[in-house]
Amino acid sequence: MPYILILYYSRDGSTRALAQQVARGVQLSGDIEVRLRTVPEISSSDMPSAGAQEKDRGLLVTLDDLAQCAGLALGSPTRFGQMAAPLRHFFDQTSKLWIEGKLIDKPACVFTSTSTLHGGQEATLLNMMVPLLHHGMLLMGVPYSEEGLYDTKAGGTPYGATHLAKQRDQTAIDSTEQSIARAQGERLGRCALQLGVNRVN
Repeated sequence: MPYILILYYSRDGSTRALAQQVARGVQLSGDIEVRLRTVPEISSSDMPSAGAQEKDRGLLVTLDDLAQCAGLALGSPTRFGQMAAPLRHFFDQTSKLWIEGKLIDKPACVFTSTSTLHGGQEATLLNMMVPLLHHGMLLMGVPYSEEGLYDTKAGGTPYGATHLAKQRDQTAIDSTEQSIARAQGERLGRCALQLGVNRVN
């Protein structure tokens, strides 16, 4: 069965919680599976607290997970307008997939979370798209037919789902953020199924 790979990095749980909402949306799209995967830390100085590490422990992604997926949702907290280093480190190891064209014409989307309202959400989303474009993926945002984009008081952009992780509550995703993330996941899953009929990779 085809599957959507939801690949994320999360230190305190906010991006993981958003990834779970994207996954719920994919499950609404039809007969397609979801694989939630994460990446390892890359240095001891970047390790989260013991509690956060335990909370966010999950299955680590492999290159085969990425190569065989029908579509990709990529999520990261923002780091000065960029994806987090552990996620970037993983993509630095995907040259073989690029050479073989394994991801060409597969749909992809991006999502992020920040602790402040103007913390670089849109810059991060746009920068996360760059390696996906190099891989030849078909990027998908959130169209304005999604009413939550007009109503949101926290996260949510046309470039991808976002979450405002306020300091007092790191992981609670409000109802509008949830609806935007689910809509993005459902659209990704639906398009992956439609495109899969003619894909040769």
